[in-house]
Amino acid sequence: MVNPEEHSASSASRKICVGVITGAQGLQGAVRLKSFTARPEDAVAYGSLYNESGDREFQVKLNRVTNKGLVVSLKGVTSRTEAEALKGTELYIERDALPPPEEDEFYYTDLIGLRVETVDGTEIGNVKAMDNFGAGEILEVALSDGGSIMLPFTKAIVPEVDIAAGRLVVDPPEEVEPDPNEGQDKDEDAS
Repeated sequence: MVNPEEHSASSASRKICVGVITGAQGLQGAVRLKSFTARPEDAVAYGSLYNESGDREFQVKLNRVTNKGLVVSLKGVTSRTEAEALKGTELYIERDALPPPEEDEFYYTDLIGLRVETVDGTEIGNVKAMDNFGAGEILEVALSDGGSIMLPFTKAIVPEVDIAAGRLVVDPPEEVEPDPNEGQDKDEDAS
C-alpha cells in the first residue's frame, strides 16, 4: 500500500498531501518534514511541493533522513524564524505526478470514495478513509444508513479492489458486520 493522504476529492486536479512541516532544524532555515509516503524520502522526489491552497511553491532539497523524519531545505527559507513560521504547513503534489502503483498496490487517495459492497453484492457504503496506526492498513467505511465501520485492509477482508469500476468488495468478520437492524426503535423490534 502506498499512502500519501488525499485532501481533495476532485479527480481532475487531485492534490495529494505527501508530508507536513513539523518544525525548524538548526539556524539556517532547514525544516523537519514528516513524510506520508511509503518511503519517507519519496516525499521530496517529485519536484516542487505546494501548500494546501496551491498559492505557495516550495523547491525542496533533502538534507538527510532521520528516525524522526526528513530534514530538508526550502529554497528562499534562510532563517530559523522563517522555518518556524512554516510549522504545520502540509505539502502537496498533484496526483498525476505519482508513478502508477504496482499490482495489488493502491494509493490511499484512489480508494477514498469507492463504493463498498459485501461479497454477496450488497452495497453498504463508501470508503471514507484509509489509515495506518502502526499495525497495518485500516479501511474506514461510511455506512449508507449512517455510522461507520473500520476493517483491516487485508486480502481476506477486502478480496477485491476494482478502481476502474469504482468499488471494492469486503468480507467483514461477523463481529464487525453492519447490523441491518441498527438504528431501529426497540419498540419496532418487539412487534
